[in-house]
Order: sequence, then C-alpha cells, then structure tokens
Amino acid sequence: MKNTMLFTICFSFLLVIGCKQNKKEEVTEAQTTEQVTEKLARVPNSWIANRVQNTKTRLNNSEAGKIVWNAMEAHGGLENWYKNGPVSFRFSYQPLDDGIPRDTYQTIDSWSSKARHFQVGDSTLQYGWDGQKAWVIAKDSTIFPYNTRFWSLTPYFFMAQPFVLDGEGVNLELLPQKNHKNSLQNVVKVTFDEGTGDAPDDYYVLYFDSETSELSVIRYIVSYPGYFEKGKHLPEKLMELSGKNIVGGIIFPTSYKTHWLTKEETAGEHITNITLSDIAFEPKLESVFFDVPEGAVVLDGL
Repeated sequence: MKNTMLFTICFSFLLVIGCKQNKKEEVTEAQTTEQVTEKLARVPNSWIANRVQNTKTRLNNSEAGKIVWNAMEAHGGLENWYKNGPVSFRFSYQPLDDGIPRDTYQTIDSWSSKARHFQVGDSTLQYGWDGQKAWVIAKDSTIFPYNTRFWSLTPYFFMAQPFVLDGEGVNLELLPQKNHKNSLQNVVKVTFDEGTGDAPDDYYVLYFDSETSELSVIRYIVSYPGYFEKGKHLPEKLMELSGKNIVGGIIFPTSYKTHWLTKEETAGEHITNITLSDIAFEPKLESVFFDVPEGAVVLDGL
C-alpha cells in the first residue's frame, strides 16, 4: 500500500455559453452542442473558451496562480488541451519494493473526468469511472489486486499536470523558490476545499522551472479515505519528471521517478519507476465509450 498514489480530484465544470451571437450563430451552436454532447465525448468550442477565460482571470489574481497559468501556456495551452478531445495513453507503474505493479492502456475524457482502462496483454480485462460509478470487468478479484476506483483517474492526474489545476476548489500558495538539479524552481503548494473530490486532504507541492515554466517535480501525499482515517496519510513523496514528448501541441514527460522526501526536502530513497507512452488524442471518440459496459460489476464504496 505504501506505494499507492492518490485519487484524482474531480473538479466542477463551467458549462456556460456566451450570449453574444446572432440567430444564425445560435442555431449553429445549438446543433453543435447537440452533436457534441449526445454523440462525441467533446464539448463546443464556446464552452472551452469560457472555461479558459474564467481560469485565466482567476489564476492571474495571485502570484501563485500566475505561475500555474504560465505553466499551462508553456505546456501547450489550456484551450488546446481541451480542444484536442479525450486523451489515451499507457501508464506503466513499477514499484521497486513490495508494491503492486500496474500497467494499463487508458482513455480519459479530460472535460468530465471519465476513464476507461484496458490491461496490457489482455484488453478484455477492464475497469473505469463513468463520472459517478466505478466498474470492473475481470474473472476474479486477483486480476486487479489494487483499488481500481482509486486508480481509475490517478495516472491521469499526474500526466495531465498542470491542466488539472484549472477547476474550482483548488487553492494555490506561493512558496520560496528552490534549486532542483542546478535549476531555480518556482514553487506552488496546491490544496483543496473540503468536499472537492474523494481526497480533499491531499496536497501537492509543484516545482516549475523559472526559465521555461515547465513542471519539473511533483511532491505529494496520499490521504485517500479508502486507505486512511481522517487526518492520516502516507509520508510525503517527491516525483521527478523526465524526458519530453509533444503530442497535439501538448508537452508531456516520458517517465517519472518517485522518491521518499527527506527532511531536507530532497529526493530520498528511489521507490517507483513510471513510464508514460502511447499518448494520443481521440477527438472522434463517442461519449458512450465511457459508459459502464455490459457485463461489468459496479463497485461500492471507496
């Protein structure tokens, strides 16, 4: 369990469409809305523009927020992120101790935080999150010997940084700069309002390169209530991002190395290797892809 990572934060979404349209444009937008929301796992561009503008305004009201907004821009832009549509990727999580390896191909609806995983080597073994319910397709409980609800969106929360910080309920605090591998880093602590997602007591400390604004390090704790009593959590970890892969104009790392954080707030014992690969955006994916499939078992509790 000590290598278990945190459950993603489920954000509120701004779905307000601007009213400054003529009648012809309103009809076009209505047709687009119907097509996108009822068939494709995408939303109209006006929804995205509204969300991006609200995020930009909110983040630029604080120094910490400005750093996060600049990071979003440096990584390819929040508007581009959403316009690309759902994202698919392989996330291979390999503990170096007695933890449980996890290796799935997964597809995420980045707008509504829905997920579907396929086990590498046997795509009939699946699990996911439809926005309200966690589900699994497996012969028995030994196939996925870990909490699949917890893991449905966890990898996405790491690979989609810093874009997942655009939602409501996210609090940002500017911390003193740090040096990491001879580079000066701007440091932002992320906390969450009570009731935000399954683990609002989680926090993150993010390092952004002061010259490029790109994300270098993710420090975090795990306080998921399915594992821990209120107020308890794992010791803090430090995850280093390595490599660069540009897909659809968005910058992703190619791997992560996780360490226990030392008292000096540096990388301690190396405990996990993660590889991020096979990244692709799926703009033509239909929304039914994320529905609970026939034959799946719906999971109860956390």
